[in-house]
Amino acid sequence: MKRTKVALVYDFDETLSTTYMQDYMLIPELGMKPNDFWKEANAWAQTNGVDQITGSMYYFKYLAEKKGIRLTKEMLSACGQFIVFYKGVDTWFERIIRYGKYLGLDVEHYIISSGYEEIIEGCDIRRSIREVYGCAFVFDEQGLPIWPARVVNYSTKVQYLSKINKGLGKFDDKAVNEYTPDDKRRIPYSRIIYFGDGMTDIPSMKMVKDHGGNAIAVYKPYSHHKEKAIKLLKDDRVNFALPADYRENKEIDWVVKTILNKLATEHDLEVLKRREDRKKQILP
Repeated sequence: MKRTKVALVYDFDETLSTTYMQDYMLIPELGMKPNDFWKEANAWAQTNGVDQITGSMYYFKYLAEKKGIRLTKEMLSACGQFIVFYKGVDTWFERIIRYGKYLGLDVEHYIISSGYEEIIEGCDIRRSIREVYGCAFVFDEQGLPIWPARVVNYSTKVQYLSKINKGLGKFDDKAVNEYTPDDKRRIPYSRIIYFGDGMTDIPSMKMVKDHGGNAIAVYKPYSHHKEKAIKLLKDDRVNFALPADYRENKEIDWVVKTILNKLATEHDLEVLKRREDRKKQILP
């Protein structure tokens, strides 16, 4: 029997990882401390009228060239091995996939991030993710970055979320704005759970929540970040505000499994209703 598909969609920085993915290895390799790099990159972006995400991509390229460091795809991928994730993330994805199968659900994991696809590709968790949508570079024949291939911000996150909803390919940009009837969409928003922590996630969180899905604002445990997450809950942007601890029997685990239980029950109820509808058709 065909399983009901469910999508779990994640931001990356400070949602799965404990800080920005570039802070662990990439920025130190360039001879800087993370706070100093981001201060310089953001100042350059502001001075030149560039948005911060595109500006930081340029500034990584500029600084690497200045210091004679080869910012190759392989070098960026190696940075993924140094990322520190929140507790439980390393087992979370496969554990939830197994739980979904137990319920008769086909759980798929996606990442939509303003971080770099090249770094995420080097993470051990990548094997459990169906697709990654992130910022990416174009590389020349020497393997060095020459231009942004994709830039992901708060508005493009919504577009990629729509692709997941409609079942479109990663590079299928034309069809994303075309009308698709609800019953033709691969994964309805009601079967999407979105995880995020910051301002770039708010439009996606609100979109999922307003269309019957669930949005979870996560925050670093035992930190002031809790206040930001609670405000999102208070402002009706999310359904839950939870500490970023993905271990079994912790709050996120309980909440997600409860949502999956509900989705499985709703599917079973629909099957029973369709069976009863067929009975009506055989009556004279």
